Amino acid sequence: MKLRFVCAMAFTLITANALAADHIVQMKNAGTDGTMVFEPGFLKVAVGDTVTFEPTDPAHNSESVPGLIPDGAAGWKGAFSQKTTVTIDKEGVYVYKCMPHAMMAMVGVIQAGNATNLDAVKAASTSLSATFVMNKDRLNNYLAQVK
Repeated sequence: MKLRFVCAMAFTLITANALAADHIVQMKNAGTDGTMVFEPGFLKVAVGDTVTFEPTDPAHNSESVPGLIPDGAAGWKGAFSQKTTVTIDKEGVYVYKCMPHAMMAMVGVIQAGNATNLDAVKAASTSLSATFVMNKDRLNNYLAQVK
């Protein structure tokens, strides 16, 4: 009986890990959405998936924006010019930025499952958007893609 339980648990863990996907986001000086961008800027994933931020161009990082991620979700702060991999652990909307280029609206949005915190993120994101000196509609455009 114990052996069956252990085998069932092992199978469940292996299956769950096998189904998780890794998504790649490039950190770029210029891309399809203009200058200072993450590509893709909007990403829809499943809870448990990983997102890897790749430094396609140097001097960028990726970090979650406090107050613009789901309650209880693990935030992150990647090092400059380094690959950073994040496991998305809660359902909802995550907003992230490149710290030195945030004022240029180098931001991105991840939706994991249902957008349970979308209204709160939209309301709280206005203070971040107010700091943008260019690409002022970028964050709102990404949030508009959340369904």
